[in-house]
Amino acid sequence: MAVTQKEMLEYFIPRIEEKGKTYEKKTLVTAKKAKPGEKVITRTSDGVETQNTAKEGDFLVENQTSSGEQYLVGKEIFESKYRIHQSLSKGWTSYHPIGKINAIEVNAQDLEHFKSDEELIFTAPWGESMVVKEGDFLVCPLDFSEIYRIAKKEFGETYKAIKA
Repeated sequence: MAVTQKEMLEYFIPRIEEKGKTYEKKTLVTAKKAKPGEKVITRTSDGVETQNTAKEGDFLVENQTSSGEQYLVGKEIFESKYRIHQSLSKGWTSYHPIGKINAIEVNAQDLEHFKSDEELIFTAPWGESMVVKEGDFLVCPLDFSEIYRIAKKEFGETYKAIKA
């Protein structure tokens, strides 16, 4: 059974407030309007991370990492976190990220707290299962309203710390 969003937030918010950092993306992203009903499977360098199904207005976002992971972002959140950089082809556009996040690297003690050894399955904000492993980062928006995983390699390729 997956650990709930609520359980994840209750455990990790105090850890992030005490030991986490604030980060911003250091790379552009490409994005286009998603087709409602489109299923997107997010794959990172270590395998499938999660999946999601597009709703009306969602954006399909692709990070400029070695794995080129794709994920869905709702219209309001997307428009608050990205500014247009350049139109590309086939409906794709590149964007400058402007949002900030709070994050912490997951350690063995975090996994042990949830009685897990190598990986933990939890419910992502969009209701699907998401995996997190030791060394990955758990990320919250600045208002701590949700929590999700970014794989260690992709986090390093995408984010830079702006505040300890």
